[in-house]
Amino acid sequence: MIKIEFFHDVVCSFCFPMSARIHKIETKLGNLDIIHRSFALGWDGDDYVKSFGSREAVKSEVLNHWVHANTNDDEHRFNIEGMRLTDFDFPISRPGLIAAKAAGIIGGESAYWEVFDEIQYKLFVENKNIEDVLVLEEAVGQTSVSLSEWKIQFEKSDTEAKVLEDLQLGQKYGVRSVPSLVINNKYLISGAQSQENIEKVLRKILDGEDDTLL
Repeated sequence: MIKIEFFHDVVCSFCFPMSARIHKIETKLGNLDIIHRSFALGWDGDDYVKSFGSREAVKSEVLNHWVHANTNDDEHRFNIEGMRLTDFDFPISRPGLIAAKAAGIIGGESAYWEVFDEIQYKLFVENKNIEDVLVLEEAVGQTSVSLSEWKIQFEKSDTEAKVLEDLQLGQKYGVRSVPSLVINNKYLISGAQSQENIEKVLRKILDGEDDTLL
């Protein structure tokens, strides 16, 4: 069994294709223990102001990232022009990460992943404001997670605390960007690498190879 800690953010454009890729790898290889970890790129509005100068400036810059992420995405699912036409500021990370963590607390890693993927779909394909709790409720309602249980867990302070614990763990590992995979508490794969490259590393680990991996 290989342990993979998948560090990601709901607003991370390259995490969208990477999540789909990890699903395929899990199906193909099996024997993987995938643990989802939050890593906020823009926890609150102040983070965006520090990075971009203002909340209003974020969207145009981020959409340039979407162009590259759409090329990386095997299915090219990004609705870039649709997002450009929206009238809300680019969403912060905090509500969506807490939403996914709440699902994970209720239903485990598979529930976390299901909600995380649905939230990302809401943003990147449907161009909805995932900073809005109503949009998050809509996303959860389209998964197998109990919406009533989720609402209770979403409001609990310990749910946000667990999101922040993930961030601290990522910093301990040396994670500086997402998507990132930490394998067996030892190996770090950064960026939305190809399925072929990721599988190559995992097979080396399965074959018992060690420090030449990364």
